[in-house]
Amino acid sequence: MSRATLVIMAAGIGSRFGGGIKQLAPVGPNGEIIMDYSIYDAVEAGFDKVVFVIRKDLEKDFKEVIGNRIEKYVEVAYVYQELDDIPEKYKEKFSGRIKPWGTGQAILCCSEVVDTPFLVINADDYYGKNAFKEAYAYLTSLPDTGKIQVCMIGFVLKNTLSDNGGVTRGLCQVDDAGMLTEIIETHNIEKDGIRAVVRQDAEETVLDAETPVSMNMWGLTPAFFEVLKSGFDAFLEKTSAQDLKAEYLLPTIIGELLEEKKVRVKVLKSEDQWFGVTYKEDRKSVMNVVRSLVDAGVYPAELYSSSAGAEDK
Repeated sequence: MSRATLVIMAAGIGSRFGGGIKQLAPVGPNGEIIMDYSIYDAVEAGFDKVVFVIRKDLEKDFKEVIGNRIEKYVEVAYVYQELDDIPEKYKEKFSGRIKPWGTGQAILCCSEVVDTPFLVINADDYYGKNAFKEAYAYLTSLPDTGKIQVCMIGFVLKNTLSDNGGVTRGLCQVDDAGMLTEIIETHNIEKDGIRAVVRQDAEETVLDAETPVSMNMWGLTPAFFEVLKSGFDAFLEKTSAQDLKAEYLLPTIIGELLEEKKVRVKVLKSEDQWFGVTYKEDRKSVMNVVRSLVDAGVYPAELYSSSAGAEDK
């Protein structure tokens, strides 16, 4: 069986969750968190390794809540995304920085532990079973073209909105061949009945609710680490020391590569309903959805019991 790795970005501060660590909030009938279901779906699809990107100060809690349990069923590795994990020549320049560097740096942290095609996901997003199956099939059948190859799981905008506040999504343009042509990071998209709207300065922009969007579910190969490395150095060089909020973001990186025609991105479509814990208020609705999936037989009540289909590694 071909190998592929799942990379889970879990180093976020979780400020909108109200002070808790949102990625570790229980939502399942036996205390499972959203990551449990993503890992279960990924392993079922064929992924044979999981890499957690966390902050060092989260390590103890993280392992107690999920890591120690998951390592019984699949190979696990940890990498640590830290503010000072930047080239030495930039450390004095950004000594006052307190905000994380973003998803591009998070993936770059994995370069020493990932040597197979890999899928990147957010820790606090539920993607659905089909998304992992599509990604695994693509990543394990890539021809050796010598070029950077990327795929993105595209979700339908209306299926990715929160009932409790605005969200950020990468709005995508896709050509007739299913290739990504443009991605526009769009902030504060709100759900308004069946509409998706952006409100700013008393102005309202209505978006096409059927638009494909990026949910930071990217399929990449190890060759992409060199792109991230050189790009991060250029990003740090041009970023002002006073710009304490600038982030090296994966959608922006890939968008710029698209503009420069340096990469082609295959969009794998998913009609699955997204859910996640963006806001503290989301947790109750997520718990209800998980319960309905368990009741419908999509997931066993005891996710990693021997009778649920998971096997010890």
